[in-house]
Amino acid sequence: MSNIITQTIEQISKEKNIDPKVIIAALEDAMIAASRKYYKTNEEISARFDPETGLVEIFAVKRVVENVENPSLEISVEEARQIDESLALDDTVELPKPTDVLGRIAAQTAKQVILQKVREAERQNIYNEYSQKIGELVNGIVKRFEGPDIIVDIGKTESLLPLREQSRAETYKQGERIRAVIVKVLPVAKGPQVILSRTDPQLLVRLFEMEIPEIYDGTIVVKNAVHEPGDRAKVAVASTDRDVDPVGACVGMKGSRINSIIRELRGEKIDIVQWSDDSAQYAANALNPAKISKVLIIDPAERRMEVIVEEKQQSLAIGKKGQNVRLASKLIGWQIDVKSEEQKKQEVLSVMESLTSSSTSLGELEGVSERLVEKLREAGIENVERILEMGEEKLKEIPGIGEKTAAKIMEAARDLFEEVEIEVPEGIDLPAAIKAPSFEEKSRETKEAISGEPLHKDEHPPDQPAGTSEEEVAAEASAAGGESDATAPDSKQEDSQ
Repeated sequence: MSNIITQTIEQISKEKNIDPKVIIAALEDAMIAASRKYYKTNEEISARFDPETGLVEIFAVKRVVENVENPSLEISVEEARQIDESLALDDTVELPKPTDVLGRIAAQTAKQVILQKVREAERQNIYNEYSQKIGELVNGIVKRFEGPDIIVDIGKTESLLPLREQSRAETYKQGERIRAVIVKVLPVAKGPQVILSRTDPQLLVRLFEMEIPEIYDGTIVVKNAVHEPGDRAKVAVASTDRDVDPVGACVGMKGSRINSIIRELRGEKIDIVQWSDDSAQYAANALNPAKISKVLIIDPAERRMEVIVEEKQQSLAIGKKGQNVRLASKLIGWQIDVKSEEQKKQEVLSVMESLTSSSTSLGELEGVSERLVEKLREAGIENVERILEMGEEKLKEIPGIGEKTAAKIMEAARDLFEEVEIEVPEGIDLPAAIKAPSFEEKSRETKEAISGEPLHKDEHPPDQPAGTSEEEVAAEASAAGGESDATAPDSKQEDSQ
């Protein structure tokens, strides 16, 4: 009998992958339940399995007291010491109870308790096992359909592939084999519910690990993976070995490696992207197959950038319904705005025109009194740009404005026109000096912007001979201005005559 019980416990332990101690505890609980059902008593019942005999002994547990008030739970000191002389007040004593009288009904109760305990232990084991496998790839067989959801047999338990985790490009039949990734394990009453997914990006990572040995051994690392299930995916990879090309290794000879993954995903297109710690380069790689002219970091804090491409490359960079740029943005974690070179050129020209066409009120001149502003207006000067155009010499001709006052006004006017720099992507045909250091230069730059001819540092304006510096030209212009002012009174005299 002993051998039979011991062998049964060992067999159940192996079949259900349950610790023998759990089965023994279930057996003891079953005998306690059966005893209570048979004896119909309020006694505190305990059970103990004897591995030597293979039997479960039943005991009534009582506390040693001076005066017994509840015979079901208490025993007097005198009675207790008849059993064991060492017992004292408040000790507990176990009184054996016969088990051969329990009968068939009690045995049936014990059986139900044992089965229940074993099932609970089995469910807990399954939960513990699969909760540690979240994110891992599992193989299964489509067992049945419950509405739009699919029940998949993954070996030790049934799992659920809900509609939201299914790719819209895939359909399955009963008995068909399926691969999916575990995304969640729910501890429900009927047993742990393992949730599978065919849309989670982790599925891509696991498939790459399985098909590409260099990823499995750590030579190549998958940095990130994003996809729109059933349509297109982007996977960023990097190599820990400078001699190993991560993109080429993932593609394989004639696409052999990547094609097996594409077949598993039912034709989903996959772009392998070279990862880079340079955000601009990473973005250019992520927008493959489009060719990128320039990447501009607009706001590092908000992770915003602009990507400049040729006109014919813009639709390719954006992709069908914005898919390419959308996936690239998710992959690198930046907001990407794709613009053509022409769009960027027009944008910069618009800023330039606003700088050159806008007029600045005289009231903005710092340190210039309202009385002086009124004198300037009486002289026909309505804005700061007109002051810069006239120059200091002609300002001195205005009644009430002397040499010092004219110099003060000119200094205030120049202070308003600090340099305004605009970033221009390389390769876009724009004026090189996109700034407003002075009114005269702004006028010249506006003409160049309209003509579309760039001004380079080694070129000279048409009226400046080669080898002549800007300072020399400015000096000549100043000298010419002085001569003009000197002859002005003579001209007035001639007009008066």
